[in-house]
Amino acid sequence: MFGSVRWRLIWIAVLITVCGFALVPETIVDEVTGESERVWPLKLGLDLQGGMHLAVEIFDPENALSGQDLDDAVERTLTTIRNRIDEFGVREPTIQRSGNRIIIELAGVDDPEQAKRIATETAFMEFKIVTDGQDFVNALERIDRAIVNEVGIENLRVTTLETEPEVDLSDILGAASDSAGAEDPADEESPASEEDPANEEDPAADSLATGGGDAEPADGDDAGPADGDDAGPADAADEATARPLSALLGQGRILGEYLVPQEDQPTAAAWLEIEGVREAIPRGVTLHWGVEQVGAGAGSYVPLYVLEAEPLITGDMLQDAGPANRDPTFNQPIVPFETTRRGARVFERGTARNISENMAIVLDGRVQSYAVIRSVLSRRAQIELTPGASFQEAQELALVLRAGALPMPIEVVEERNVSASLGEDSIRQGRTAFIIGIVGVIIIMMIYYRAAGILAVGALLTYVILMLGGLAGLDATLTLPGIAGLILSIGMAVDANVLIFERVREELASGKTPRTAVDAGFGNALSAIVDANLTTLITGIILFQFGTGAVRGFAVTLCIGILASFFSAIYVTRTLFIMYLNRRGSRESVSI
Repeated sequence: MFGSVRWRLIWIAVLITVCGFALVPETIVDEVTGESERVWPLKLGLDLQGGMHLAVEIFDPENALSGQDLDDAVERTLTTIRNRIDEFGVREPTIQRSGNRIIIELAGVDDPEQAKRIATETAFMEFKIVTDGQDFVNALERIDRAIVNEVGIENLRVTTLETEPEVDLSDILGAASDSAGAEDPADEESPASEEDPANEEDPAADSLATGGGDAEPADGDDAGPADGDDAGPADAADEATARPLSALLGQGRILGEYLVPQEDQPTAAAWLEIEGVREAIPRGVTLHWGVEQVGAGAGSYVPLYVLEAEPLITGDMLQDAGPANRDPTFNQPIVPFETTRRGARVFERGTARNISENMAIVLDGRVQSYAVIRSVLSRRAQIELTPGASFQEAQELALVLRAGALPMPIEVVEERNVSASLGEDSIRQGRTAFIIGIVGVIIIMMIYYRAAGILAVGALLTYVILMLGGLAGLDATLTLPGIAGLILSIGMAVDANVLIFERVREELASGKTPRTAVDAGFGNALSAIVDANLTTLITGIILFQFGTGAVRGFAVTLCIGILASFFSAIYVTRTLFIMYLNRRGSRESVSI
């Protein structure tokens, strides 16, 4: 049944229809703008449409991970990055493991830096209580001595604060009259308020009030060494040398927050990373820099927070986050979040012990914002970003929290950006090479093999449809090396026809009839065609298994092309030959 011409044509038509349907452009609707776009279903790789290529590794400078631990960390990192990129909305990303590296290819991204930030940000979140800073102030003399001993007094070239930075809470927080005892109309309606009975019944109503307004700044006496208003220029210079860190600190907006001049922050941060200095920091507290810059008076400052070392909860207790929104009162970005059941119990106990205290939200070691705990918080609450933060930052924060934190920090070991214009050049050059190859093959086959060459050209066109449709149907990605594989497989498809036609010529020369010669030619050439295609197919599979990036793109195209060329040369060409012979007399010669 399957050997008759009718059934042969039916099977060929079915395959061509299926592959042709896979090549029909899709209509993609943008959920934000509502605009529709017709997209060719065959995916283009990074080198054809532009985008970003990253190779990342686990950051383990001390080689603490090895064997199973390293393998587990890489797998968890791979899963987290894949979840983040899926949330980010990149169409058809390529994220795969190569040894202990993770290869990330994002084709067609509009903002490579944003994509890189989302993919590589550790996103380890902690909720910590802001201390009153007194232990830190008491230890400042010891910390200063450690800095002088480690760095050397001759290497200390720092400025000193001549006056305390004048912090205007109304400018910074947008709430000039907020205080711990003042009634705020927003508080009366807020589900975080303790007087709201709904708060006891519905834990979904918990929220964090914006920080900074409920604690009085420490007066100059409490600030200790940060206060140097009465010192003359010479005394100030001596203090800047003998007490380098103390000379840089000014009291912040709340207890436990200190302001460091922006230009001196890198120097202060380097001091605090010295091992001897870290040992001088009091036990039970940790120092964290803020992400914002505080304008106070005529200067710009970076806040340094003194936090309890033990967090209330960590990001692994978060179950969901987002979507980002805006606070209706102050119009600043907020990110709602929901904890796990275990996290809710831990959060309740921690916030119950710290009512009216400031709680800092720490992401990757930097304080994103702080807030006053006005009631016991349970399973649902919200993170208020610092004033001046953009809504996009809130969306990114929600995304990385929702996708999860990376188990270990990672480092980018290779980065490559491909512009869309370079991709268009590659497509144009690849298209030119493809057309030249096809046209050249068609002309040579028609001139050398005459009528048989025309039949081979018909089979070759069928091969092209099967090839492209197979790539689209299997969701493969067409890359520049893939185009090379496509052109190579065209040559292999023609090579099979050449073997068959030469065998047919030999049979005709021996005096056989055209039909017998054609049957014998196809039969005798089959073993050589199978051997050639099978060995190349095995090579392509090995390249796909052990290669990465462009090599795998070449291998995929080559393997699909081999299967399509084998079908077109053996099945399609023979079907066309049978139809050709049926229209001629049994003794009439074949044009070959």
